[in-house]
Amino acid sequence: MTAPAASAAPTAAGGLATLRRLILYVLLFAQVVIAASGLSGLLERLFRTASTLVSGDVTGLALSLAFALIGGPLALLLWWFVWRRLDDESERRAPGWGLYLTGIYTVSLIIATTSLLNLAASFIGAQERQWPSPLANGIVWAAIWMWLRWMWKHPRKPSSHLEDVRAVVGSVFGLLLGAGAAIAALSTLLDVAIRGYGASATFEPWWFPILRSLVWAAGGAAVWWWHWFREGGRRFQTGLVDVSIIAVGIFVAGSTALGGLGVILFVLLRLAFDRSDPLNDLLEPLAPAIAAAVIGALVWRYHRTTSVHRSTRTRRASLLVTSAVALAAAASGVGVVVNALLAAAVSPLAGGATRTLLLGGISSLAVGAPVWWLAWKPRHQPRTAGDIPPGRRVYLVAFFGVSAVVALITLLVIGYRLFEFLLGDVTGGSLLDRIRAPLGLLVAAGLVAGYHFALWRHDRALLAAVAPAHNRTIERLTLVTGHPSGSVDPEALGRRIADATGGAKVTTWLRADDGGAGLPPSSTPPPGVEEVTRQVAAALEAVTAHHVLVVTGPGAHIEVIPLAATGGAPVLGRPAPGRDIRP
Repeated sequence: MTAPAASAAPTAAGGLATLRRLILYVLLFAQVVIAASGLSGLLERLFRTASTLVSGDVTGLALSLAFALIGGPLALLLWWFVWRRLDDESERRAPGWGLYLTGIYTVSLIIATTSLLNLAASFIGAQERQWPSPLANGIVWAAIWMWLRWMWKHPRKPSSHLEDVRAVVGSVFGLLLGAGAAIAALSTLLDVAIRGYGASATFEPWWFPILRSLVWAAGGAAVWWWHWFREGGRRFQTGLVDVSIIAVGIFVAGSTALGGLGVILFVLLRLAFDRSDPLNDLLEPLAPAIAAAVIGALVWRYHRTTSVHRSTRTRRASLLVTSAVALAAAASGVGVVVNALLAAAVSPLAGGATRTLLLGGISSLAVGAPVWWLAWKPRHQPRTAGDIPPGRRVYLVAFFGVSAVVALITLLVIGYRLFEFLLGDVTGGSLLDRIRAPLGLLVAAGLVAGYHFALWRHDRALLAAVAPAHNRTIERLTLVTGHPSGSVDPEALGRRIADATGGAKVTTWLRADDGGAGLPPSSTPPPGVEEVTRQVAAALEAVTAHHVLVVTGPGAHIEVIPLAATGGAPVLGRPAPGRDIRP
């Protein structure tokens, strides 16, 4: 009866350690922020008042002194306690330490960068310079940033498993900051060139705002370059870096570029067919749209080229995200066009507003449809099960699900408008005029959902045609094999077994007690990967368990053990470098 208590002891100890780390790192984070706030407040007063420290604001000075003289020593004490425990590798690899480093690194980088760039931009032009505050914040938080970087690269206590986090945080922040400021600078320049300086004249020369935006753009580009190239962010082959490339470099940049192109086409169409507004108002969105299209396209192109040199999964994901953004733009255009046509049928006299709405829908459709066609290639769909790329079925199901949800919501809105029309005052407009907007969205969502559902069924039929006749239920397979010094590479064997079992998740482990003894004698030709794979597949023919343990060796011996789910998991030696292997 003492076994359950003994087995529960390590779990309880692990839970207490996690709770201890959580409390400690939260307190350390708060104390660092408090101490930094106090130090920056004191520095700001020193820079502002020179020889007079107290200049009427006694409350603010007292607060800064309390934060600096009380919060600072407490932060140092907590850090010393944490730093001592980091001699243990388990502490350095704990999620709490990683979250603390990531959080405080992000905060220090953002505050230091924005403060110093704000200080630099304030010296351009004749505006009032509030330099003490950004200078003080920049100095304090830049020192904290350098302190964190020192801890990250400490020779005896390195956090090598978090280097990709630092690179991703810095590169994403720098890219967003630099691209946004570059769009602002180019937009101001193009607006002066298109509409003239008088359209946005202020009390300072027109190039001052451009120079200030260029300062921010240069700072953001420097932060991005430092983390992406100097810190080696582009060299990390991790999922986090791939996600940042897809999310920011492809999705955000692609959406910005397509949105800018859509607005450009909309303005041009209005200049050609809809001059209902003054020319200056028509041209107002043109400069920001051109800037967004140019900068977004450059960022998208760079990350699209970068994704080509990474894994096949990343390349495929970049194409799917590009297709998703373009399809969303095209579907929105279809909905707006249907809305405009219904508006023209209901109220033919309201020509100006209907024409503007129609031109907006045509612009979105004309920009999104060609990009979707090039990225998705609807004429080159898979003809066999082997042609179906990874991630395609997830993409189809996701788009079908989102479209179905949108269609359901629009149906509810249409029903609400219908009953409101029947039960309410009939002088509030026609029924078609009330439901034309949700009806256009319903048509677009229905087309997208129907198309992707048809493709999903087509792919399912291709996969079902080549599926084995018997029902395979093996989902996970744990392979225990000998050392890779023999004739069979554990990684290659795991991949072949994953293919042979129809997509089971294979985890490869090396025998800790093998040492080469599990291999066949040298006088006997050792079996190759193909032979071992054939033997394992034959041994698994009659197995229907969800999780199977396969032990190979010594020699040609293979043992298959069906496993049942329990509260714990056995430890079978040490893992091979291949880890989890999927086909």
